[in-house]
Amino acid sequence: MNIDFDKMSLKEMRDLRTKLDRAINSYEDRKRREALAAIEEAAREHGFNLAELTGAKPRRSGSVAPKYVHPEDQTMTWTGRGRKPRWVQEHLEQGKSLEDLAI
Repeated sequence: MNIDFDKMSLKEMRDLRTKLDRAINSYEDRKRREALAAIEEAAREHGFNLAELTGAKPRRSGSVAPKYVHPEDQTMTWTGRGRKPRWVQEHLEQGKSLEDLAI
């Protein structure tokens, strides 16, 4: 394939570059998936899964169960992670303990 860039407009060259970038990314993604599939198959043939061989921790899915609940509105809960909700902070400022809100 021989492309004469001197006869192409700037827009045509940019369009060609965009198409080429997409083709390269698609090719790299396809090759990466093929390599990963081959590695996973080789691990299975030896009685392992990829996470066991790489030492990767399995991904945990799902959500964390709430540990605290608003005393008057049971729909307001908090897992105990991250920033304290305003209702928890107000409860603590009143001199009450976090254990009072425990589920």
